[in-house]
Amino acid sequence: MKKNLVLYFVLLLAGIFLLAACSEKEGEAGKEAASNNGETKEKDPVELLMYSWRPEDREAYEKFIKEFENQNPGIKVTFKPYKSTEYGTILTNTLTAGQGPDIIQLRPYEGATSIIDADYIVPLDDVEGISDISDEYLKAAKGEDGKVYGVPLSLNAAVVFYNKDVFEEHGFKVPETWDDLLAVAEEMKAKDIIPIAQAGKASYLLSLTHSVFGATTYGQEFVNELLEGKVDLTDERFVESVERIQQLESLFPKDFIALEDKDAQAMFYTGQAAMYINGSYRLETFENTNPDMNIGILPSFADKEGGETPLVTWVDGSYAVVKASKHQEEAKKFMEFLASKEFGQMFSDELARISAIPGVDPKHELVREMTELGEENPTPYLMLVYLGGGSPTTKTTFENALQGMYIDSLTVEGVIEESQKSMDKWFKPTN
Repeated sequence: MKKNLVLYFVLLLAGIFLLAACSEKEGEAGKEAASNNGETKEKDPVELLMYSWRPEDREAYEKFIKEFENQNPGIKVTFKPYKSTEYGTILTNTLTAGQGPDIIQLRPYEGATSIIDADYIVPLDDVEGISDISDEYLKAAKGEDGKVYGVPLSLNAAVVFYNKDVFEEHGFKVPETWDDLLAVAEEMKAKDIIPIAQAGKASYLLSLTHSVFGATTYGQEFVNELLEGKVDLTDERFVESVERIQQLESLFPKDFIALEDKDAQAMFYTGQAAMYINGSYRLETFENTNPDMNIGILPSFADKEGGETPLVTWVDGSYAVVKASKHQEEAKKFMEFLASKEFGQMFSDELARISAIPGVDPKHELVREMTELGEENPTPYLMLVYLGGGSPTTKTTFENALQGMYIDSLTVEGVIEESQKSMDKWFKPTN
Protein backbone atom coordinates (compact mmCIF):
# COMPACT_ATOMS: atom_id res chain seq x y z
CA MET A 1 0.00 0.00 0.00
CA LYS A 2 2.78 2.40 0.98
CA LYS A 3 4.69 1.53 -2.20
CA ASN A 4 1.60 2.24 -4.32
CA LEU A 5 1.15 5.62 -2.69
CA VAL A 6 4.75 6.62 -3.40
CA LEU A 7 4.38 5.50 -7.03
CA TYR A 8 1.21 7.53 -7.35
CA PHE A 9 2.95 10.74 -6.19
CA VAL A 10 5.92 10.12 -8.49
CA LEU A 11 3.63 9.75 -11.50
CA LEU A 12 1.65 12.83 -10.50
CA LEU A 13 4.77 14.99 -10.26
CA ALA A 14 6.02 13.68 -13.61
CA GLY A 15 2.70 14.60 -15.21
CA ILE A 16 2.83 18.10 -13.77
CA PHE A 17 6.37 18.68 -15.09
CA LEU A 18 5.37 17.29 -18.49
CA LEU A 19 2.37 19.62 -18.75
CA ALA A 20 4.50 22.58 -17.75
CA ALA A 21 7.09 21.76 -20.40
CA CYS A 22 4.43 21.39 -23.09
CA SER A 23 2.79 24.64 -22.11
CA GLU A 24 6.14 26.44 -22.30
CA LYS A 25 6.83 25.02 -25.74
CA GLU A 26 3.35 25.95 -26.95
CA GLY A 27 3.85 29.45 -25.61
CA GLU A 28 7.17 29.80 -27.39
CA ALA A 29 5.67 28.37 -30.56
CA GLY A 30 2.75 30.79 -30.29
CA LYS A 31 5.10 33.73 -29.87
CA GLU A 32 7.16 32.57 -32.84
CA ALA A 33 4.03 32.17 -34.96
CA ALA A 34 2.78 35.57 -33.92
CA SER A 35 6.18 37.03 -34.74
CA ASN A 36 6.19 35.37 -38.16
CA ASN A 37 2.65 36.56 -38.87
CA GLY A 38 3.72 40.08 -38.05
CA GLU A 39 6.58 39.82 -40.53
CA THR A 40 4.44 38.43 -43.38
CA LYS A 41 1.32 40.54 -42.80
CA GLU A 42 0.77 42.80 -45.81
CA LYS A 43 0.97 46.52 -45.28
CA ASP A 44 -2.07 48.64 -45.97
CA PRO A 45 -1.89 50.02 -49.53
CA VAL A 46 -0.89 53.63 -50.08
CA GLU A 47 -3.93 55.61 -51.19
CA LEU A 48 -3.53 58.39 -53.77
CA LEU A 49 -6.18 61.00 -54.51
CA MET A 50 -6.28 62.30 -58.08
CA TYR A 51 -8.07 65.49 -59.20
CA SER A 52 -9.33 66.12 -62.75
CA TRP A 53 -11.71 68.39 -64.66
CA ARG A 54 -13.08 65.51 -66.79
CA PRO A 55 -16.05 63.82 -65.04
CA GLU A 56 -17.15 62.47 -68.41
CA ASP A 57 -13.98 60.31 -68.49
CA ARG A 58 -14.61 58.62 -65.14
CA GLU A 59 -15.43 55.19 -66.57
CA ALA A 60 -12.31 55.13 -68.73
CA TYR A 61 -10.07 56.26 -65.88
CA GLU A 62 -11.41 53.53 -63.66
CA LYS A 63 -10.16 51.05 -66.27
CA PHE A 64 -6.76 52.77 -66.48
CA ILE A 65 -6.40 52.85 -62.70
CA LYS A 66 -7.39 49.18 -62.37
CA GLU A 67 -4.58 48.25 -64.75
CA PHE A 68 -2.10 50.36 -62.78
CA GLU A 69 -3.21 48.82 -59.48
CA ASN A 70 -2.83 45.31 -60.91
CA GLN A 71 0.78 46.17 -61.69
CA ASN A 72 1.30 47.99 -58.37
CA PRO A 73 -0.72 46.13 -55.70
CA GLY A 74 0.60 48.35 -52.91
CA ILE A 75 -0.97 51.50 -54.37
CA LYS A 76 -4.62 52.51 -54.68
CA VAL A 77 -5.74 55.52 -56.75
CA THR A 78 -9.04 57.36 -56.39
CA PHE A 79 -10.13 59.45 -59.39
CA LYS A 80 -12.06 62.53 -58.27
CA PRO A 81 -13.21 64.77 -61.14
CA TYR A 82 -14.97 68.13 -60.93
CA LYS A 83 -16.88 70.21 -63.44
CA SER A 84 -14.46 71.96 -65.76
CA THR A 85 -15.94 75.37 -64.93
CA GLU A 86 -15.47 74.80 -61.18
CA TYR A 87 -12.13 72.99 -61.23
CA GLY A 88 -9.85 76.04 -61.17
CA THR A 89 -11.42 77.53 -58.04
CA ILE A 90 -11.54 74.18 -56.22
CA LEU A 91 -7.92 73.42 -57.08
CA THR A 92 -6.68 76.86 -56.00
CA ASN A 93 -8.46 76.63 -52.66
CA THR A 94 -7.17 73.11 -52.05
CA LEU A 95 -3.55 73.91 -52.89
CA THR A 96 -3.63 77.08 -50.82
CA ALA A 97 -4.89 75.10 -47.84
CA GLY A 98 -2.02 72.63 -48.26
CA GLN A 99 -4.21 69.57 -48.20
CA GLY A 100 -6.17 67.36 -50.55
CA PRO A 101 -4.94 65.53 -53.65
CA ASP A 102 -1.64 63.82 -54.37
CA ILE A 103 -2.05 64.14 -58.14
CA ILE A 104 -3.64 67.03 -60.06
CA GLN A 105 -4.53 67.73 -63.65
CA LEU A 106 -2.89 70.92 -64.92
CA ARG A 107 -4.29 73.34 -67.44
CA PRO A 108 -1.74 73.81 -70.23
CA TYR A 109 0.79 76.60 -70.66
CA GLU A 110 0.01 79.65 -68.49
CA GLY A 111 -2.44 77.57 -66.46
CA ALA A 112 0.40 75.26 -65.43
CA THR A 113 2.97 78.05 -65.05
CA SER A 114 1.01 79.80 -62.31
CA ILE A 115 0.94 76.60 -60.22
CA ILE A 116 4.62 75.88 -60.90
CA ASP A 117 5.61 79.41 -59.87
CA ALA A 118 3.64 79.05 -56.64
CA ASP A 119 5.78 75.99 -55.77
CA TYR A 120 2.80 73.65 -55.38
CA ILE A 121 4.15 70.76 -57.48
CA VAL A 122 7.40 68.83 -57.90
CA PRO A 123 9.68 68.32 -60.95
CA LEU A 124 9.21 65.07 -62.84
CA ASP A 125 12.36 64.98 -64.98
CA ASP A 126 13.51 61.79 -63.25
CA VAL A 127 10.30 59.89 -64.09
CA GLU A 128 10.89 57.07 -66.56
CA GLY A 129 9.39 57.84 -69.99
CA ILE A 130 9.45 61.64 -69.67
CA SER A 131 12.56 62.00 -71.83
CA ASP A 132 10.83 60.09 -74.67
CA ILE A 133 8.04 62.68 -74.98
CA SER A 134 8.39 65.51 -77.50
CA ASP A 135 9.88 68.64 -75.96
CA GLU A 136 7.20 70.64 -77.78
CA TYR A 137 4.56 68.84 -75.73
CA LEU A 138 6.52 69.12 -72.48
CA LYS A 139 6.52 72.92 -72.84
CA ALA A 140 2.88 72.89 -71.72
CA ALA A 141 4.05 72.16 -68.16
CA LYS A 142 7.63 73.46 -67.95
CA GLY A 143 8.87 75.95 -65.39
CA GLU A 144 11.21 78.87 -65.94
CA ASP A 145 13.92 76.63 -64.47
CA GLY A 146 13.57 74.39 -67.52
CA LYS A 147 12.27 71.47 -65.47
CA VAL A 148 9.23 69.39 -66.40
CA TYR A 149 6.36 69.48 -63.90
CA GLY A 150 3.65 67.56 -65.72
CA VAL A 151 3.15 64.47 -67.87
CA PRO A 152 1.27 65.65 -70.98
CA LEU A 153 -1.93 63.71 -71.41
CA SER A 154 -3.17 64.35 -74.91
CA LEU A 155 -3.08 66.62 -77.91
CA ASN A 156 -6.14 68.52 -78.95
CA ALA A 157 -6.88 69.77 -82.42
CA ALA A 158 -9.34 72.43 -83.51
CA VAL A 159 -11.33 70.85 -86.32
CA VAL A 160 -14.43 71.28 -88.43
CA PHE A 161 -16.71 68.29 -87.90
CA TYR A 162 -19.17 67.68 -90.73
CA ASN A 163 -22.17 65.38 -90.99
CA LYS A 164 -21.45 63.18 -93.99
CA ASP A 165 -25.06 62.01 -94.27
CA VAL A 166 -26.36 65.59 -94.51
CA PHE A 167 -23.83 66.39 -97.23
CA GLU A 168 -24.63 63.23 -99.20
CA GLU A 169 -28.39 63.53 -98.83
CA HIS A 170 -28.46 67.06 -100.25
CA GLY A 171 -25.57 66.73 -102.67
CA PHE A 172 -23.43 69.33 -100.91
CA LYS A 173 -19.78 69.48 -101.92
CA VAL A 174 -17.39 69.21 -98.97
CA PRO A 175 -15.65 72.64 -98.90
CA GLU A 176 -11.89 72.80 -99.21
CA THR A 177 -11.38 76.57 -99.50
CA TRP A 178 -12.85 79.70 -97.92
CA ASP A 179 -14.80 80.43 -101.12
CA ASP A 180 -16.08 76.84 -101.21
CA LEU A 181 -17.40 77.28 -97.68
CA LEU A 182 -19.28 80.48 -98.47
CA ALA A 183 -20.79 78.93 -101.62
CA VAL A 184 -22.02 75.70 -100.01
CA ALA A 185 -23.33 77.66 -97.02
CA GLU A 186 -25.74 79.50 -99.33
CA GLU A 187 -27.00 76.16 -100.67
CA MET A 188 -27.53 74.94 -97.12
CA LYS A 189 -29.44 78.02 -96.04
CA ALA A 190 -31.68 77.65 -99.09
CA LYS A 191 -32.66 74.23 -97.73
CA ASP A 192 -33.13 75.51 -94.15
CA ILE A 193 -30.00 73.78 -92.92
CA ILE A 194 -27.73 75.72 -90.56
CA PRO A 195 -24.23 75.69 -92.10
CA ILE A 196 -22.27 75.84 -88.80
CA ALA A 197 -23.66 75.00 -85.35
CA GLN A 198 -21.74 77.66 -83.45
CA ALA A 199 -22.38 78.51 -79.80
CA GLY A 200 -21.29 81.85 -78.37
CA LYS A 201 -22.41 81.95 -74.76
CA ALA A 202 -19.04 80.54 -73.66
CA SER A 203 -16.59 82.99 -75.19
CA TYR A 204 -13.71 80.49 -75.49
CA LEU A 205 -15.61 78.80 -78.32
CA LEU A 206 -15.21 81.94 -80.41
CA SER A 207 -11.42 82.03 -80.21
CA LEU A 208 -11.37 78.31 -80.98
CA THR A 209 -13.37 78.93 -84.16
CA HIS A 210 -11.13 81.89 -84.95
CA SER A 211 -8.06 79.64 -84.69
CA VAL A 212 -9.34 77.40 -87.50
CA PHE A 213 -9.70 80.33 -89.88
CA GLY A 214 -6.62 82.13 -88.60
CA ALA A 215 -4.48 79.11 -89.42
CA THR A 216 -4.75 79.88 -93.13
CA THR A 217 -5.42 83.64 -92.95
CA TYR A 218 -2.38 84.77 -90.98
CA GLY A 219 -0.41 81.49 -90.98
CA GLN A 220 2.71 80.32 -89.17
CA GLU A 221 4.88 83.08 -90.63
CA PHE A 222 2.82 85.73 -88.83
CA VAL A 223 3.01 83.76 -85.57
CA ASN A 224 6.81 83.61 -85.79
CA GLU A 225 7.06 87.34 -86.52
CA LEU A 226 4.69 88.13 -83.65
CA LEU A 227 6.78 86.14 -81.18
CA GLU A 228 9.93 87.87 -82.39
CA GLY A 229 8.33 91.30 -81.93
CA LYS A 230 8.48 92.20 -85.62
CA VAL A 231 4.69 92.65 -85.89
CA ASP A 232 1.72 92.95 -83.55
CA LEU A 233 -2.00 92.22 -83.70
CA THR A 234 -2.65 95.26 -85.89
CA ASP A 235 -0.94 93.41 -88.75
CA GLU A 236 -3.29 93.15 -91.73
CA ARG A 237 -3.08 89.36 -91.73
CA PHE A 238 -4.46 89.13 -88.21
CA VAL A 239 -7.05 91.83 -88.92
CA GLU A 240 -8.26 89.80 -91.91
CA SER A 241 -8.68 86.72 -89.69
CA VAL A 242 -11.06 88.66 -87.43
CA GLU A 243 -12.93 90.08 -90.43
CA ARG A 244 -13.46 86.55 -91.73
CA ILE A 245 -15.08 85.21 -88.60
CA GLN A 246 -17.26 88.32 -88.51
CA GLN A 247 -18.49 87.26 -91.95
CA LEU A 248 -19.35 83.84 -90.55
CA GLU A 249 -22.18 85.23 -88.44
CA SER A 250 -24.66 84.61 -91.25
CA LEU A 251 -23.63 80.92 -91.22
CA PHE A 252 -24.35 80.52 -87.51
CA PRO A 253 -27.71 79.84 -85.80
CA LYS A 254 -29.92 82.80 -85.01
CA ASP A 255 -29.01 84.41 -81.66
CA PHE A 256 -26.02 82.08 -81.42
CA ILE A 257 -24.28 84.42 -78.97
CA ALA A 258 -26.73 83.22 -76.29
CA LEU A 259 -26.49 79.58 -77.37
CA GLU A 260 -24.84 77.00 -75.11
CA ASP A 261 -22.44 74.49 -76.60
CA LYS A 262 -24.60 71.47 -75.69
CA ASP A 263 -27.43 72.98 -77.76
CA ALA A 264 -25.10 73.58 -80.70
CA GLN A 265 -23.95 69.96 -80.46
CA ALA A 266 -27.58 68.80 -80.55
CA MET A 267 -28.16 70.81 -83.73
CA PHE A 268 -25.23 69.01 -85.31
CA TYR A 269 -25.95 65.42 -84.38
CA THR A 270 -29.67 65.74 -85.17
CA GLY A 271 -28.92 67.02 -88.68
CA GLN A 272 -30.24 70.56 -88.18
CA ALA A 273 -26.72 71.82 -88.86
CA ALA A 274 -24.20 70.47 -91.34
CA MET A 275 -20.97 71.46 -89.55
CA TYR A 276 -19.66 72.11 -86.06
CA ILE A 277 -16.31 73.57 -84.95
CA ASN A 278 -14.62 72.57 -81.71
CA GLY A 279 -11.77 70.54 -80.25
CA SER A 280 -11.11 66.97 -81.31
CA TYR A 281 -12.25 65.87 -77.84
CA ARG A 282 -15.87 66.34 -79.02
CA LEU A 283 -15.55 63.21 -81.16
CA GLU A 284 -16.03 61.07 -78.05
CA THR A 285 -19.11 63.12 -77.10
CA PHE A 286 -20.75 62.64 -80.49
CA GLU A 287 -20.05 58.93 -80.63
CA ASN A 288 -21.45 58.40 -77.14
CA THR A 289 -24.56 60.45 -77.96
CA ASN A 290 -25.19 59.19 -81.48
CA PRO A 291 -23.03 56.13 -82.26
CA ASP A 292 -24.49 55.78 -85.76
CA MET A 293 -23.58 59.31 -86.81
CA ASN A 294 -21.40 59.44 -89.93
CA ILE A 295 -18.77 62.09 -89.13
CA GLY A 296 -15.97 63.59 -91.20
CA ILE A 297 -13.36 66.18 -90.23
CA LEU A 298 -11.65 69.12 -91.92
CA PRO A 299 -8.53 70.77 -90.45
CA SER A 300 -9.18 74.22 -91.94
CA PHE A 301 -10.10 75.95 -95.21
CA ALA A 302 -7.38 76.85 -97.70
CA ASP A 303 -7.06 80.39 -98.98
CA LYS A 304 -7.08 79.12 -102.54
CA GLU A 305 -7.45 75.89 -104.50
CA GLY A 306 -4.59 73.55 -103.60
CA GLY A 307 -3.51 75.74 -100.68
CA GLU A 308 -2.36 74.49 -97.30
CA THR A 309 -4.81 73.40 -94.61
CA PRO A 310 -2.81 73.20 -91.37
CA LEU A 311 -4.19 71.55 -88.25
CA VAL A 312 -4.38 73.74 -85.14
CA THR A 313 -3.03 71.79 -82.16
CA TRP A 314 -2.20 72.21 -78.49
CA VAL A 315 -1.49 70.07 -75.44
CA ASP A 316 -4.73 69.56 -73.55
CA GLY A 317 -3.46 69.06 -70.03
CA SER A 318 -0.86 67.33 -67.88
CA TYR A 319 -0.80 65.44 -64.61
CA ALA A 320 1.44 66.59 -61.77
CA VAL A 321 2.48 65.49 -58.28
CA VAL A 322 1.56 67.83 -55.44
CA LYS A 323 4.47 68.93 -53.25
CA ALA A 324 2.40 68.59 -50.07
CA SER A 325 1.68 64.92 -50.81
CA LYS A 326 2.96 62.43 -48.22
CA HIS A 327 3.30 59.82 -50.97
CA GLN A 328 5.38 61.49 -53.67
CA GLU A 329 7.27 58.34 -54.64
CA GLU A 330 4.06 56.37 -55.16
CA ALA A 331 2.54 59.29 -57.07
CA LYS A 332 5.63 59.37 -59.30
CA LYS A 333 5.09 55.68 -59.95
CA PHE A 334 1.69 56.59 -61.33
CA MET A 335 3.33 59.34 -63.43
CA GLU A 336 5.59 56.66 -64.88
CA PHE A 337 2.49 54.69 -65.85
CA LEU A 338 0.95 57.79 -67.51
CA ALA A 339 4.14 58.33 -69.50
CA SER A 340 4.13 54.76 -70.83
CA LYS A 341 3.16 53.67 -74.32
CA GLU A 342 0.78 51.19 -72.70
CA PHE A 343 -1.25 53.99 -71.11
CA GLY A 344 -1.06 56.13 -74.25
CA GLN A 345 -2.58 53.31 -76.31
CA MET A 346 -5.33 52.66 -73.75
CA PHE A 347 -6.11 56.38 -73.56
CA SER A 348 -6.36 56.73 -77.34
CA ASP A 349 -8.50 53.62 -77.76
CA GLU A 350 -10.89 54.23 -74.86
CA LEU A 351 -11.46 57.97 -75.33
CA ALA A 352 -10.88 58.44 -79.08
CA ARG A 353 -8.21 61.04 -78.36
CA ILE A 354 -4.77 61.89 -79.73
CA SER A 355 -2.16 60.71 -77.23
CA ALA A 356 0.94 62.79 -76.47
CA ILE A 357 2.94 59.60 -75.89
CA PRO A 358 5.18 58.51 -78.80
CA GLY A 359 4.62 55.21 -80.56
CA VAL A 360 0.86 55.04 -80.04
CA ASP A 361 -1.03 53.60 -83.01
CA PRO A 362 -4.63 54.94 -82.93
CA LYS A 363 -7.25 52.35 -83.79
CA HIS A 364 -9.98 54.92 -84.40
CA GLU A 365 -10.02 56.01 -88.06
CA LEU A 366 -10.64 59.71 -87.36
CA VAL A 367 -8.12 59.83 -84.51
CA ARG A 368 -5.57 58.28 -86.85
CA GLU A 369 -6.43 60.89 -89.49
CA MET A 370 -6.02 63.76 -87.02
CA THR A 371 -2.74 62.30 -85.78
CA GLU A 372 -1.38 62.17 -89.33
CA LEU A 373 -2.59 65.70 -90.12
CA GLY A 374 -0.91 66.95 -86.96
CA GLU A 375 2.36 65.33 -87.97
CA GLU A 376 2.22 66.66 -91.54
CA ASN A 377 1.25 70.30 -91.04
CA PRO A 378 0.65 71.42 -87.44
CA THR A 379 0.26 74.99 -86.23
CA PRO A 380 -0.20 76.13 -82.61
CA TYR A 381 -3.41 77.53 -81.12
CA LEU A 382 -2.05 81.08 -80.96
CA MET A 383 -4.29 82.50 -78.24
CA LEU A 384 -3.80 79.57 -75.87
CA VAL A 385 -0.17 78.63 -76.46
CA TYR A 386 1.37 82.10 -76.73
CA LEU A 387 -1.15 84.73 -75.60
CA GLY A 388 -2.42 83.19 -72.38
CA GLY A 389 -0.57 85.72 -70.20
CA GLY A 390 -1.85 88.83 -68.45
CA SER A 391 -4.66 89.39 -65.98
CA PRO A 392 -7.14 88.95 -67.49
CA THR A 393 -5.27 87.03 -70.15
CA THR A 394 -5.00 88.36 -73.68
CA LYS A 395 -6.86 85.23 -74.76
CA THR A 396 -9.78 86.09 -72.46
CA THR A 397 -9.72 89.72 -73.58
CA PHE A 398 -9.83 88.64 -77.23
CA GLU A 399 -12.72 86.24 -76.61
CA ASN A 400 -14.77 88.81 -74.74
CA ALA A 401 -14.08 91.33 -77.48
CA LEU A 402 -15.36 88.87 -80.09
CA GLN A 403 -18.59 88.55 -78.14
CA GLY A 404 -18.79 92.34 -78.18
CA MET A 405 -18.28 92.34 -81.95
CA TYR A 406 -21.15 89.93 -82.49
CA ILE A 407 -23.57 92.04 -80.46
CA ASP A 408 -22.39 95.17 -82.31
CA SER A 409 -20.79 96.87 -79.32
CA LEU A 410 -17.32 96.58 -80.88
CA THR A 411 -15.99 96.83 -84.42
CA VAL A 412 -13.23 94.63 -85.83
CA GLU A 413 -10.85 97.48 -85.11
CA GLY A 414 -12.14 97.59 -81.54
CA VAL A 415 -11.43 93.88 -81.10
CA ILE A 416 -7.87 94.38 -82.32
CA GLU A 417 -7.34 97.44 -80.13
CA GLU A 418 -8.59 95.77 -76.94
CA SER A 419 -6.47 92.68 -77.57
CA GLN A 420 -3.31 94.61 -78.39
CA LYS A 421 -3.66 96.76 -75.26
CA SER A 422 -3.83 93.60 -73.19
CA MET A 423 -0.82 92.09 -74.93
CA ASP A 424 1.26 95.26 -74.43
CA LYS A 425 0.95 94.92 -70.65
CA TRP A 426 2.87 91.67 -70.37
CA PHE A 427 4.17 90.22 -73.65
CA LYS A 428 7.92 90.13 -74.23
CA PRO A 429 9.30 89.13 -77.65
CA THR A 430 11.63 86.15 -77.85
CA ASN A 431 14.39 88.30 -79.39
